[in-house]
Amino acid sequence: MEFECREVTPEIFVNYLEITTSHAVEASSVGKSIRWVIYEKNTGKIAGFIKLGSPTINSRPRNEFLGKPLNTSDDKVMKRFNDSCIMGFIIVPTQPFGFNYLGGKLLAGICCSHLARETLNKKYDANICMFETTSLYGTSKTTSMYDGMKPMLKFTGLTESDFLPMINDDNFHKLNDWFKDRNNGDRLVPDYSKSGVPTSSRKLKTHTKMISITKASLKEIDIKLYDKFCEVMKEEKNLTQRKRQYMCTYGFDNVKEYFNFETDTLTKRNNYDRFEFDNIVEWWRKKAINRYENLQKDGRLR
Repeated sequence: MEFECREVTPEIFVNYLEITTSHAVEASSVGKSIRWVIYEKNTGKIAGFIKLGSPTINSRPRNEFLGKPLNTSDDKVMKRFNDSCIMGFIIVPTQPFGFNYLGGKLLAGICCSHLARETLNKKYDANICMFETTSLYGTSKTTSMYDGMKPMLKFTGLTESDFLPMINDDNFHKLNDWFKDRNNGDRLVPDYSKSGVPTSSRKLKTHTKMISITKASLKEIDIKLYDKFCEVMKEEKNLTQRKRQYMCTYGFDNVKEYFNFETDTLTKRNNYDRFEFDNIVEWWRKKAINRYENLQKDGRLR
């Protein structure tokens, strides 16, 4: 197998991805962004999807790595952070490629490649030296597809959890209709698909707006109910899982010192070349062959 990364429009990326994965897909993003569809060149088939974007500002594992939180009020600090760090928001292999051949590890490896870093540097006049991503399932799973990827990708700790669980489908549809009836027959979040713009994560945006409207209304009408509602929201946030965070420094030796302004020059480790695209594919190929042969021997090949 041979692979190539093609940058595509948000519309194509979302349309293809929505028939591949069940999680919410965002069409737009703020800051740096690359959307890659990964093709296997010999067959022309799609092996997976990658979306890289500007990282979250606050991250407990990153703070611990750097020794302190980012000083967001310092423009110099924030410029270096924005020019140097990228995050993997979507790393999704197609099936059965993902299961049979450890496709998720290949895609994660591509995110850690100099190809990804150099593409971002060229597009944004940046100096990328750190890649971050989080596991999909959080602490309910004892393993992640990112495990076993050292030295390219290393586990750095658990994130803080500050998200509400989604309302289940039946209740969501009932509430959606209830709000529509009181909004002159219009949905809280417009259907942009008619104008050619993908309606990505519409449920998530509607969910957020329902809660926002409810809180604002209760605050006006009944402060006791408002306080109770806020308390329930706080309890619900405790139900969401902390995610496992992983980090790559692309074979650079002094990323921590670079972020902390102890140096302005990045130095390479001895394994810097290991992060070249072709070397990462070869690293994956050995694991993929072992995976395929073991599945075939056990009769579990998909």
